[in-house]
Amino acid sequence: QVQLVESGGGLVQAGDSLRLSCAASGGTFSSYAMGWFRQAPGKERDVAAAITWDGSTYYADSVKGRFTISRDISKNTVYLQMNSLKPEDTAVYYCAADRTYSVLRRAPAYWGQGTQVTVSS
Repeated sequence: QVQLVESGGGLVQAGDSLRLSCAASGGTFSSYAMGWFRQAPGKERDVAAAITWDGSTYYADSVKGRFTISRDISKNTVYLQMNSLKPEDTAVYYCAADRTYSVLRRAPAYWGQGTQVTVSS
């Protein structure tokens, strides 16, 4: 059974950095697309960043230039490096995975439990 476990969230001040990690198990993740979604209170869950099996990346406009998604295939882990954090980045961040990139962007098959990121002003 596929499992995704996030870590690295917390409370930081505006301008600080955080790195989220997502450890995957139960599948051959080298061929999966992986992504980070986020959901702020009262808002829909949206994709923040995604990475294909061969390393191509996507970023939402709101995080472009500040966030970097990467993956370590040998560790079945995907990371989200978040720099220059803003209060509007406050959300629950979810790791997601799917065999197909286009499906990942819309309705991933697998989700982590989420990790809270809070940015104070």
